Amino acid sequence: MQNMEEIYQQYFTTVNKYLFCLTHDNDISEELTQETFYRAVKKINTFKGECKISVWLCQIAKNLWYDELKKRKRIEDLKEEEFFNLESKEQLEQDIITKDEKLKLYQKIQKLDEKTKEVFYLRLTGELSFKEIGEVLNRSENWARIVFYRGKQRLKEVEENEGL
Repeated sequence: MQNMEEIYQQYFTTVNKYLFCLTHDNDISEELTQETFYRAVKKINTFKGECKISVWLCQIAKNLWYDELKKRKRIEDLKEEEFFNLESKEQLEQDIITKDEKLKLYQKIQKLDEKTKEVFYLRLTGELSFKEIGEVLNRSENWARIVFYRGKQRLKEVEENEGL
């Protein structure tokens, strides 16, 4: 059996292209490709060798895409029920919908420390819960919430200081 680094190097392009065919979106396919390999690392002991490893990885990728579609459906359903009536502390996440706003936000995120950037990327692009972020970074859910909250405060300060 190959190690995960070799598997990643050998099958990254295959999985990414497969996901792009499903999603028709490069950003989503890249995110899901990363998540595919993350799950593969966690579940490598369940691979029985009854199929090619590329087939196994693409099956994981397909399931992740189906999960993403379900999540998007739930969000659309919530939007219909006045989804945007959220507390102001959650408003920053909702304000980054347009690409221009996203670009500005990611430029500001670059000014944050590495751990805060990592939490922001997992939360905003990975759409992970604080609990999942804590698990990925070997920290607690509460730690992820605090880092995210403090990061939002720092982003607001950056925005005020730059007059944006």
